[in-house]
Amino acid sequence: MATLYSTTCRSISYSLTPSSSSSSSSSSSLSINGQNHHQRLNFSSCIAKRVLPVKVSFHSRRNFHLNVFLMQDGAVATPVTPVENETPFKKLKDEFLSSVPSTEEIKEAASFDVNKDESTVSITVVGASGDLAKKKIFPALFALYYEGCLPEHFTIFGYARSKMTDAELRNMVSKTLTCRIDKRENCDEKMDQFLKRCFYHSGQYGSQENFAELDKKLKEHEGARVSNRLFYLSIPPNIFIEAVKCASSSASSGIGWTRVIVEKPFGRDSDSSAALTKALKQYLDEDQIFRIDHYLGKELVENLSVLRFSNLIFEPLWSRQYIRNVQLIFSEDFGTEGRGGYFDNYGIIRDIMQNHLLQILALFAMETPVSLDAEDIRNEKVKVLRSMRPLQLEDVVVGQYKNHTKGGVTYPAYTDDNTVPKGSLTPTFAAAALFIDNARWDGVPFLMKAGKALHNKSAEIRVQFRHVPGNLYNRNFGTDLDRATNELVIRVQPDEAIYLKINNKVPGLGMRLDRSNLHLHYAARYSKEIPDAYERLLLDAIEGERRLFIRSDELDAAWALFTPVLKELEEKKIIPEYYPYGSRGPVGAHYLAARYKVRWGDLGIEQ
Repeated sequence: MATLYSTTCRSISYSLTPSSSSSSSSSSSLSINGQNHHQRLNFSSCIAKRVLPVKVSFHSRRNFHLNVFLMQDGAVATPVTPVENETPFKKLKDEFLSSVPSTEEIKEAASFDVNKDESTVSITVVGASGDLAKKKIFPALFALYYEGCLPEHFTIFGYARSKMTDAELRNMVSKTLTCRIDKRENCDEKMDQFLKRCFYHSGQYGSQENFAELDKKLKEHEGARVSNRLFYLSIPPNIFIEAVKCASSSASSGIGWTRVIVEKPFGRDSDSSAALTKALKQYLDEDQIFRIDHYLGKELVENLSVLRFSNLIFEPLWSRQYIRNVQLIFSEDFGTEGRGGYFDNYGIIRDIMQNHLLQILALFAMETPVSLDAEDIRNEKVKVLRSMRPLQLEDVVVGQYKNHTKGGVTYPAYTDDNTVPKGSLTPTFAAAALFIDNARWDGVPFLMKAGKALHNKSAEIRVQFRHVPGNLYNRNFGTDLDRATNELVIRVQPDEAIYLKINNKVPGLGMRLDRSNLHLHYAARYSKEIPDAYERLLLDAIEGERRLFIRSDELDAAWALFTPVLKELEEKKIIPEYYPYGSRGPVGAHYLAARYKVRWGDLGIEQ
């Protein structure tokens, strides 16, 4: 049996062999394009077993459609729907007999050489000449290869409109590849091996002919193996549908799976998002669409559910009874810097809040899922989003950075960017108060804050607990009781860490209290370099793990929260509050927090 992934990563192995006898407990007889095969499935993982029912649809030459469910124990369950005026037994018998292959088909199946136990994965980066592909996707794929996480047989193709040879692509990609700090052995050798698997095909995104040419090249590399194909759409959203249509009709896999990773933005509002989803589903099933939000692949976001559900001290406290407020904070210390044309069409709310921060909020606030299966987790996230109040204009503060001189250096305003329309009112900063109307979180403000050109670069979750009722040591803290409040901080980036602020006595004969941190600093605790979020998400897409990808109903619920206030901001032409480049943002954000008796946790002396 061909093992697709090494023991250092999550592993999935399977094989396809021609059928010659009835199925055993570990194999299933499937009709594929009129041919009968045994499919043995063996799922294993050194991290966690992912044994999920997989629905596979096949079309035979007899023009009947058979839905096969591969169950956890390897058995096959075929749903049979009785037809009116026909007994279930007769229907079952006829359907069974119709699926029995002829002698000719058995011979054809026997000649179908898939190297018995082998399959291959072809990864096509659509938009390969863009910044995202060069800076994130190709380096992530190399990191997976270096760690031994990619299949034994894989091919990477770059696809874009730019004219380029295979050698030119490899030269471009090689400039962005790096090896793990803690694993430098054979780095150059590994790079050379990886680059030899990288190829390029130039074509238009809306050309079926060009994608058919790509399909021929993919087949040349796949040979007679079972082909699985992953397309990563690293292209502007206005050409998603053209590319998906052409890839689906001209370059999808004939036998294995075909999956498509779609980058945000997923529309600008509820209507455009729904239209995009509807258009994608003309050519793909929902389980073929992987909507990527790279923040869900961050190590500390992944650790959020572990922290909560595997530690007894936290889960009982995770409710309105003990938590006073939750803050989700995102800041960048640079402006748009030439990306203003793209950014101006979306703004900070669409770019950061509606996806990154809202996804983290849903993971934080969800109820305990039935299991760690993707659908169970996504079901709970959807429940949270559907329980939230639509955002109101009075609970939103927007800002835009202006020019500022500091230390003899002048930093430009947002509208000084040549790619930004003059007089633009697009917010580069936003703060918002959101509420979840359910039994666990009723009345707890969830405060979001996101901005560009601020004083630092960070992303963090801050959980401020309630004051201790009847605290014996109140007089030791003075009038500022917030200084006595316990706070859990999860720093997503940079310098990943988790720390809990507690009160303790300072050593000595007197009774002087101090605030200290119980601190887990990742760099100090773990010598291993933290993988980039794109590595985890690409590996998940290859494995078919959807837990960290966004489902269509989840997307609908997210847009329903933000669309009304976004329309109101644009229709009323709300003027953003201006703040200096490199500052802490608009003053209005403090007033918003104060209205709900909250102090932003990132503005204190103790960070």
